[in-house]
Amino acid sequence: MRGLIRVVIFITAIWSAYWFVAGYGLRNAITTWFDNQQERGWLADFSDVATAGYPFNHVTRLNSPALADPVNGTAWSADWIEFQSPAIWPGRQVLRFAETPQLLSYFDQTSTIVAADLQAELQLQPGVALVLEKMSLTAGPWSVANDADLLAAGTTLGLVMEQTENPQAYAISARIDGFSPGDDLRAMMHSATTLPQTFDALEMDMVATFDKPWDRSALEQSRPQPTRIDLRLAEMKWGALRLFAAGELDVDDQGIPTGEISIKAENWREMVAMANAAGALPDQAVDPVTRALKFMAGLGGNPDSLDLQLNFREGYVALGPLPLGPAPRLILR
Repeated sequence: MRGLIRVVIFITAIWSAYWFVAGYGLRNAITTWFDNQQERGWLADFSDVATAGYPFNHVTRLNSPALADPVNGTAWSADWIEFQSPAIWPGRQVLRFAETPQLLSYFDQTSTIVAADLQAELQLQPGVALVLEKMSLTAGPWSVANDADLLAAGTTLGLVMEQTENPQAYAISARIDGFSPGDDLRAMMHSATTLPQTFDALEMDMVATFDKPWDRSALEQSRPQPTRIDLRLAEMKWGALRLFAAGELDVDDQGIPTGEISIKAENWREMVAMANAAGALPDQAVDPVTRALKFMAGLGGNPDSLDLQLNFREGYVALGPLPLGPAPRLILR
């Protein structure tokens, strides 16, 4: 019996020593990363750091963290953020965010984010590069506001990005339940006043291939850039409006996409009116676009439903036979 007690005491002492050493190393890695960003010209600061979670986890909390990248004009701050990982392997991190307001800025535009149970889970490969195997972001009720104006809100948020057999390709899925556009967005689209307060469905499923895997260099050096996008399904249902999209795009070194995206739209006239009200479709283009879409819808047998293709060619995009202008460049800053 005494021998067993000695063994237990010995194992406990060894484990405790490992826990404290590993916890110190993890905390030091986080604070060193902040120091490195300061050396690169970022604003990277926090008020204090603490470690807890003994004996099975490491929980590192940073109070009043603030990050700002002057190059791309983005900044973020919160009351606190926690990093939790199993003591046996720190490469499986759970990041928990404060439920108090967080500030996210892009140059002179600042938004306030409030979310319940907002957390990100990271699964990283062992090694110095810390290659991302899987990342997820989930939240309960959330909202984004600009000053006192609500921009958008939802009852849940789910985003998953998982590495496939090709280490440079990631399966990405997203779903928002109870998505509600803010008053400004609804006012911008005058015809949206008759639509329900929330979307019936808003989700996406795709595989994106990048020029390199996502790892620590994505934060410290440059972002991986997309080279191919396989959009399996994007779906939006908002009252009588229905929009579905699927297709494939190849992306060159300049971020210019080439390929086709198939689109099915129900109650497309309402969408044309909303695009015009939002300023995306000029007044002088409404009648010709409506006539052309009406003709194409008639070919399909259902005047309220459209089956079209977004064609990306040589830096331009067209909706069926209708040229829309230069294609957006798909570049991650």
